[in-house]
Amino acid sequence: MEGNVLMALGLTLFAGLATGVGSLIGFFTTRTNTKFLSVALGFSAGVMIYVSLVEIFVKAKDALTNALGPTEGYWVTIAGFFGGVLFIAIIDKFIPKANNPHEVKLVEDIDAVKPQINQDHLMKMGVFTALAIAIHNFPEGIATFMAAMNDPNIGIAIAIAVAIHNIPEGIAVSVPIYFATGSRKKAFKLSFLSGLAEPVGAVVAYLLLMPFLNDVMFGIVFAGVAGIMVFISLDELLPAAQKYDETHLSMYGLIAGMAVMAISLVLLTP
Repeated sequence: MEGNVLMALGLTLFAGLATGVGSLIGFFTTRTNTKFLSVALGFSAGVMIYVSLVEIFVKAKDALTNALGPTEGYWVTIAGFFGGVLFIAIIDKFIPKANNPHEVKLVEDIDAVKPQINQDHLMKMGVFTALAIAIHNFPEGIATFMAAMNDPNIGIAIAIAVAIHNIPEGIAVSVPIYFATGSRKKAFKLSFLSGLAEPVGAVVAYLLLMPFLNDVMFGIVFAGVAGIMVFISLDELLPAAQKYDETHLSMYGLIAGMAVMAISLVLLTP
């Protein structure tokens, strides 16, 4: 159990720190590689959607139907799934659109408006975006941790998918702060800290949920994880991928993500 906990915490840390990778990309590039981001975000969405509906939801249903019976267990699974959707939707609702980390931002767009925006405004934009990312990353950390605790292979897949979609978020934080302060160190630090909300969510899940974990609690939480992942994919990743897209690259990425996840589940299942 202790080994699983450390691995699950490590995966959430890995996923969260990908915002730092995004910030480094923002510092050293003058144009956004939209084709890469479109494929990568589509791939991330494909992994999340497939594993959520094919694996996580099914495991939640099995746990709840075994504990509560076929009918009641299935209804509770559905309630848990849409409860997860509602939870992340409420978080998303209260973040202003301009500061939402999943609104598409390009390095060159921010560079173009730099002379027209004062430094205080740029700094405020970066700080609020960092805060928005931290709020988003918290439930993602819970989801990644709980998935990894149940099945490390699924946890690895989700952590990679979350890490991919954290890269453009890091760009969204670091670029305006760098332009406002002229300090790469400050911009990277804030981007780095915003990503730490991911492992913080995992620690909260460990402290608050693990002591009470039984079949019913596990089923409800896992169903909620599936709902969170599906919402993130459909409301945030795919729209962002399609806005970056020039052709059908986001859809190719989506199918590739599903295929890789499907093959991985077959090959890695004992």
